[in-house]
Amino acid sequence: MAFGWIDDQAEQRRRAGLVRTLRPRPADSPLLDLASNDYLGLARHPEVAEGAAEAARTWGGGSTGSRLVTGTTELHTELERELAGFCGFEAALVFSSGYAANLAAVTVLGPHGSLIVSDALNHASLIDGCRLARGTTQVVGHADPDAVRKALGTHEGPAVAVSDTVFSVDGDAAPLAAVAEACREHGAGLLVDDAHGLGVLGDGGRGAPYAAGLSGADDVVVTATLSKSLGSQGGVVLGPARVIDHLVNAARTFIFDTGLAPAAAGAALAALRLLRLEPGRAARAREVAAELHARLTAAGLEAVRPDAAVVSVRAPSPEQAVQWAADCRTAGLTVGCFRPPSVPDGISRLRLTARADLSGAEIERAVRVIGETRP
Repeated sequence: MAFGWIDDQAEQRRRAGLVRTLRPRPADSPLLDLASNDYLGLARHPEVAEGAAEAARTWGGGSTGSRLVTGTTELHTELERELAGFCGFEAALVFSSGYAANLAAVTVLGPHGSLIVSDALNHASLIDGCRLARGTTQVVGHADPDAVRKALGTHEGPAVAVSDTVFSVDGDAAPLAAVAEACREHGAGLLVDDAHGLGVLGDGGRGAPYAAGLSGADDVVVTATLSKSLGSQGGVVLGPARVIDHLVNAARTFIFDTGLAPAAAGAALAALRLLRLEPGRAARAREVAAELHARLTAAGLEAVRPDAAVVSVRAPSPEQAVQWAADCRTAGLTVGCFRPPSVPDGISRLRLTARADLSGAEIERAVRVIGETRP
């Protein structure tokens, strides 16, 4: 029977407690949300929603084509210019998603004959970029600059180290300055995904590379998503103008993909301008994360100290993690649930988002629910 093997895999997932399901949410959910990536609470901000609506009224529902044909509007270039200026880079290029941006950056900067040094806990989009790239990938220990240095020392020729700035599972930050130093010792480039750093780390939310003093460097390229702190959708690559020009000419997920919808570009631009006007949102997200961690650990839970806005709470098993998240939902709280294959070390977790717009009462309520429903 065609696709008969799918049934076997479905049964294996069921037995392992790894079945995933879609849960459509209503526009006005009564649940307290600690599962989304809306770190700054901007996704439903009136100015961000109006930015999306105005862009749709002006440009229509879609971009109408690839960026190199009809898919680049004046709005796209305005967004790229402001993102580059805000983050401290020479140029920027917007993609239809952060995933597409990562695939583009890794494949283009890891050509045949090159070495890609990849952190063991990188996001799936970076891993898939390594798989698609024509260069050779060497996976090294997590957040280990010496391992990066050692790997680079084995290769003569073009090389790039690839890492998240803030890792999405435990919320720990990469030692960017030390990794950059290791790269420079060997003349290698550094490519980092700032999906969880933009809007949260750095002066006014300018990102982890900015905080590490790497913005604008000619050997550093940064990717980010517009779907987390900026409350919209899409991705961006930031870096030297010559790198961005190369992406325009060589990145398949740019050349052959439909451009980002104008509404998403308009929302992201409105959110970016709000962040400029209200830089305290970044600090508030970090404060909420620290408070969540302190309260959870005080309640006897095993929570990982956050470096940005991700707070991870360990669960005994995949099945218990799923049940824990479900019990939280029943009690009025939405939390993320990470389990294999999302968690490479096999330790399942609840993943909490520390949003800047959470009140003290909401933080207290979330901690109480998590504590009362623990396995």
